[in-house]
Amino acid sequence: VLLTARGPLGWCVANEMARRFDKLTVIAEEPESKLAVVRRRIRLQGWIDAFGQLACGLLFRAIEPLAVRRREALCTKFAMRVSPDPGLEVICVPSVNSEECRALLQQIEPAVVAVYGTRIISSATLHAVQSPFINYHAGINPKYRGQHPAYWALCNGDPENAGVTIHLVDEGVDTGEVLFQQPVRFSPDDTILTYQWAQLPAAIPLFLQAITQAVENRLEPYRVNLSDAQYFPPTLWSYLWNGISKRVW
Repeated sequence: VLLTARGPLGWCVANEMARRFDKLTVIAEEPESKLAVVRRRIRLQGWIDAFGQLACGLLFRAIEPLAVRRREALCTKFAMRVSPDPGLEVICVPSVNSEECRALLQQIEPAVVAVYGTRIISSATLHAVQSPFINYHAGINPKYRGQHPAYWALCNGDPENAGVTIHLVDEGVDTGEVLFQQPVRFSPDDTILTYQWAQLPAAIPLFLQAITQAVENRLEPYRVNLSDAQYFPPTLWSYLWNGISKRVW
């Protein structure tokens, strides 16, 4: 089973998994409402940062057309398909943490549950089946947990830790034991709107390898000796400052 959110990157992952595995079911959740996201960020970070992140998100939406050419070039180069392939079995649920999703998992009894791009998975969902949950994170854990990890690594002058991690899912935020990691180099054309697109071709082979090992009961998880930090989306002012002062957009 693949748990994912609906969107072009999620479909790229699903299509690649379907190429490798004959018996794949995709469970796709509805996107979380903007109001719920803002409320959670206010609770975690305070209202100033939360509204700064909202303003930055509006800016990203306005400038997204600038990223289209780079995304299309990556999709062409790596044969990534941004719509679900015909024949892909997709079941839609309100949330990966819904009773409907847990019932589906119990009905399917998958050998492994792959995870990409969903909201944080609850303990109840993690324990709904005995299968290992394996996540693809677009950053190097535990140093860059959370959101936009490659962007923050580059902002910190730490490009060697701008990469991808495949890890087991536990009840924390990207805190599970690591299965594979790999740094990723970016083009000068890449920005926060394309970093994840550039990371995906490096991550998918590792993701598929981890899933295969899980199916064959030969996972070898390990802990990484790095500092530990969780990141959130930039505020409008931090994004502009990093772009102007560090040339990281």
